[in-house]
Amino acid sequence: MKIQHRATERHVLTLLVDNEAGILARIAGMFTARGYNIDSLTVADITEDHAVSRITIVTNGPPPVIDQIMAQLERLVPVHKVIDLCDEGPFVERELALVKVAGKGENRVEALRLADVFRAKVVDSTTSSFIFEITGAPEKVDRFVALMRELGLVEVGRTGVVGMMRGPEGV
Repeated sequence: MKIQHRATERHVLTLLVDNEAGILARIAGMFTARGYNIDSLTVADITEDHAVSRITIVTNGPPPVIDQIMAQLERLVPVHKVIDLCDEGPFVERELALVKVAGKGENRVEALRLADVFRAKVVDSTTSSFIFEITGAPEKVDRFVALMRELGLVEVGRTGVVGMMRGPEGV
């Protein structure tokens, strides 16, 4: 028997859902029950009356699996809309991270220099450490964190990906 491996693709899914207790658990449970992985998950209340939330999920899978995920998400009762940003056209995605780096001397100077190159902002500083805030595409954040590893990375906190279609229309 030959096992066939299909190429997986990264997808950024945006969901509009009723802002009610348990919806996030139901969505995460759907992924878990079917063996799908969530690479990133963000949630935000998006209406003035707090009735609707926007959930952004980054996942990987071959196109038929992504289609199945979207169909199953659309069947959940409090879900109003599911969009795969990767299929809809050009979109913007960003992530924010806090990156703590400890070091002295030349490593400290190099950390500041690289932060400037990456447009990371110093949000806290002591004589032996910095906390940088960096915002950008996930690949940019990954590169910054990798470089800071060599200079005394202590810890990283990341928000997860938020994505939005380009142009005048909304979701």
